[in-house]
Amino acid sequence: MNNIAQFIDHTILKPDATKAMVKKVCDEAKKYNFASVCVNPYYIKYVSDELKESNVKVTSVIGFPLGSTSKDAKAFEAKKVLEDGANEIDMVINIGAIKDRCLDIVREDIQAIVDIVKDKAILKVIIETCLLTEDEKKIACEISKDCGVDFVKTSTGFSIGGATEEDVKLMKEIVGSNIGVKASGGIRTIEDAEKMIRAGATRIGASSSVSIVESAQSIRNNR
Repeated sequence: MNNIAQFIDHTILKPDATKAMVKKVCDEAKKYNFASVCVNPYYIKYVSDELKESNVKVTSVIGFPLGSTSKDAKAFEAKKVLEDGANEIDMVINIGAIKDRCLDIVREDIQAIVDIVKDKAILKVIIETCLLTEDEKKIACEISKDCGVDFVKTSTGFSIGGATEEDVKLMKEIVGSNIGVKASGGIRTIEDAEKMIRAGATRIGASSSVSIVESAQSIRNNR
């Protein structure tokens, strides 16, 4: 796969991430031409400045990592990161509301952010597949699709599991060809990344991005 870097959101979401660590990620993103750099809201303005002369997008997470903040809190976060320069937003759904079948709450939560970011940024909805039953995954994807999101995303990487081939295939089956699927959590090798792309992922979230790309380059050079 010649353009694996363009699938990757180069990610640093550690709570102890320093500005120097974020700067390194930005430099790597520019060097390898990753799709975006994904950071917590605190660093969005800094990352936006670092990447302004590049083609690399700026991704922020909101409602992260639990998804259990209020709709209004998520809306405030979304507005703020847009002001600070985010091009893409990864929001965590209200997972407890899905499990309680409070589906109007889930829909309102997502729709509020869709309305804020429409025509301004890409919205990816994190459904945290490791915490959901298959039926709940389907419901989360169907609601996301109905709300008009741009992507559904498997995982935060902060829960009990990450992306699986089976979940990516299921999500792609539900949302169809007009909505992307982002596989995230536990993707550390070129083999992991290619497996997710074959399953239907159109974006990869990873912190091991450099290793993935360099492995891909090594494979190409040895052919």
